[in-house]
Amino acid sequence: MNTGKARRRVLRPGEVEELFSRLATLDPKPTTELAYDTPFELLVAVILSAQATDVGVNKATRRLFPVANTPEALLALGEEGLKRYISSIGLYNAKAANVVAMCRRLVDLHGGAVPRTRESLEALPGVGRKTANVVLNTAFGEPTIAVDTHIFRVANRTGLAPGKDVRAVENRLMKVVPERFVQDAHHWLILHGRYTCKARKPDCPHCAIRDLCLYRHKTPGDP
Repeated sequence: MNTGKARRRVLRPGEVEELFSRLATLDPKPTTELAYDTPFELLVAVILSAQATDVGVNKATRRLFPVANTPEALLALGEEGLKRYISSIGLYNAKAANVVAMCRRLVDLHGGAVPRTRESLEALPGVGRKTANVVLNTAFGEPTIAVDTHIFRVANRTGLAPGKDVRAVENRLMKVVPERFVQDAHHWLILHGRYTCKARKPDCPHCAIRDLCLYRHKTPGDP
């Protein structure tokens, strides 16, 4: 009979507060690594970033945006014209089709402006909940948390917000993240997952929240 205590899987409220306090101290003003100047440029960049790196997307948009950075200009460029700029990005055929269709919808229904509501954003071609959350948060300052693969991993691995799917993790994060940290939580967590809490070999020895994290298989070394 196993009389040992069950392993704790979820961080306590005080630990969550401390976790975000440390991340905020390290990076007081986090933001996306996608390059953009307008809400429309951000929307396009986020659509292009699916299953692609921010570095790769920025390389493509540095060429694209000086030529076409409005819905009208991208419609004039057309799907085949757009492909020439984004062919280095994975799934570029489907993404080109989605971006052009999205631009058509913006022009026809929103006067070419990026809508500021989740419902309208998610009705656009190529825009799901994660993309809508990024645009609402980063372009319009809404307190949303977009859960990608990095955040899903960090939330489950650390015990911050365990969940079986991205929506479950998002819902839990919105409940447990202290209100004063919600606006920037997405950026802190994605950067932490990208550079420290990496998928194959997390850099636990240099992790600022190592002592709070409940992950059983921490990589060895002095913090």
